[in-house]
Amino acid sequence: MLLVCRFAPAAAETPAFLERARRAVALLAAQPGCEGVELGRAIEEPGSWVLVARFATVTAYRRALQPFDVREHVVPLLSEARTDEPAAHERALVAGPGGVTEHPSLLTDR
Repeated sequence: MLLVCRFAPAAAETPAFLERARRAVALLAAQPGCEGVELGRAIEEPGSWVLVARFATVTAYRRALQPFDVREHVVPLLSEARTDEPAAHERALVAGPGGVTEHPSLLTDR
C-alpha cells in the first residue's frame, strides 16, 4: 500500500514544516509493516512537497496510525496535506533488481 500526501506550506512556514516532518517520517518509518517513508520537494515548484510511505498491507498502514506518538505527531501533519486528490493507493506493479512484480488488486472492478 502506498500513502502519497502532497503539501504546500507557506514559505515562512517551511522550516517548521520540515522540523515536524522529520519527526513524523521517523515515527512512521519505525512502525511494523512500514517499508519506508520519503519526503521530497518539487524541483520545478519548490513550495510543493510530497510524502510517500510504503506499507506491506492496508492493515499495516491502519495499525501504523494507532500508536499515541503517531497520533500526536504524524496524524496532524498528514491532516495538512492537500485534499484535492487521493492519498491511499494500492500497489499494481513493483520493480526491483529481481524484476517486476504485479500485485493483484484489492478493489473490485466497478
